[in-house]
Amino acid sequence: MNIVVTGGTGFIGGALCNSLLAEGHRVSILTRGRGQVARGTDVRINRVLWNGRDQGPWQQTLEGADSVINLAGAPIADARWTKARKQLLTDSRVLTTRLLVSALSRCSTKPKIFISASGIGYYGASDDRRLDEGATRGQGFLPDLCLAWEAEALRAAEFGTRVILLRTGMVLEQDGGALPKMLLPFRFFAGGPIMPGSQWVSWIHRRDHIGLIHWALTTPTVSGPVNAVAPEPVTMNQFCDVLGRALHRPSWLPVPSVTLKILLGELGTLMTTGQRVIPAKAIAEGYTFQYPTLEPALRAILKEPRAGDPLT
Repeated sequence: MNIVVTGGTGFIGGALCNSLLAEGHRVSILTRGRGQVARGTDVRINRVLWNGRDQGPWQQTLEGADSVINLAGAPIADARWTKARKQLLTDSRVLTTRLLVSALSRCSTKPKIFISASGIGYYGASDDRRLDEGATRGQGFLPDLCLAWEAEALRAAEFGTRVILLRTGMVLEQDGGALPKMLLPFRFFAGGPIMPGSQWVSWIHRRDHIGLIHWALTTPTVSGPVNAVAPEPVTMNQFCDVLGRALHRPSWLPVPSVTLKILLGELGTLMTTGQRVIPAKAIAEGYTFQYPTLEPALRAILKEPRAGDPLT
């Protein structure tokens, strides 16, 4: 396929581009900079500058694309949710997706597939209920953001493109996301759960997240929201117990929720509440998870070599 990727230099996007290239696809990325992407494969990547806000020459890259994968968006948990930060989080998703879909609508040949990122934040904070793709939207900033984000992506269905919305949970790998931040205190024998500890963590190994994207590209019956999480979510207490075992470290020093709320404000609620999300559509449509349970996933991450692996 001829595939265009936004967010192709990020934690997920860089690994995704590497894996697409390994399978022989032609890959172009829309990027704000000329930095390194998909180490060792730069010569096969067509890098096109854009700013995610304005029309420009980058639009020509979309002509003739078979698929477009939209992973653009400022990191959710990298800074306190001030008014300005919320605006950045919203604009980098909603406005960027609107610009991209509008450009696609003007292509003489439209892409067959549009995969756009979203998040399990769509469901809001929840109790022990198992949430599949048919669950109702929650309340608050993240559910509202996900709704607006997905609405822009779904506009691509109006001109006949198959749209997949990847509602992603906590993506696990050593070189990005939440896991490195969690590893540090454990390595110094000071690890433990974020209280109350009973909140659910819906996670996925990055290999499976990328695997789901490959699967969505080649499974024509899949469309709409897809929960990009492993089949076995765990509580925060369970997550930290398993992480401690994988590192041969204790999980004994809990992080009080009040501390996070003081330090991070509204962002702290993202870490002290959770959702028990199930990948019902992926299971029903036949995707086979490489890492359906947490302990093998973490042990693989902590032992696997980083270099030379097209799917890391």
